[in-house]
Amino acid sequence: MKFRYKNYGHGVLRPVIPIVLRSRGHWQSYEVLVDSGADSCVFDADIAEVLSIPITKGERRYVGGITGSVETYYVHPVTLIVGGLEYDIQAGFLSNIAPTGYGIVGQRGFFDLFVVKFDLLKEEVELVPRKNKKP
Repeated sequence: MKFRYKNYGHGVLRPVIPIVLRSRGHWQSYEVLVDSGADSCVFDADIAEVLSIPITKGERRYVGGITGSVETYYVHPVTLIVGGLEYDIQAGFLSNIAPTGYGIVGQRGFFDLFVVKFDLLKEEVELVPRKNKKP
């Protein structure tokens, strides 16, 4: 399946794709950056609230970004839906994602499920489900 890069103006293109998250009988559409440098999937804490996930009851972990500041996030099981395919993953929920931002999908919980091909010149990202992982 292929997704177009999102254009943020002034020549800024990013591999941001639509997903759906489901947990506890609730679901939420969401946009995420496909980030090969991210260790795992991390989404905004507001999404956890929509999904009725008690955020601080999850496993506490820490993340540090390019600025070096360390933030706390909490990991919970969720169902990730991409292009109609469903996967049960462990995902983190972080309170300080910018209101106009998006979540990220990373190595564990995304790149282990798909072979990912970035093509900046075509402005698309291609996802091929791995055959050894069951959706």
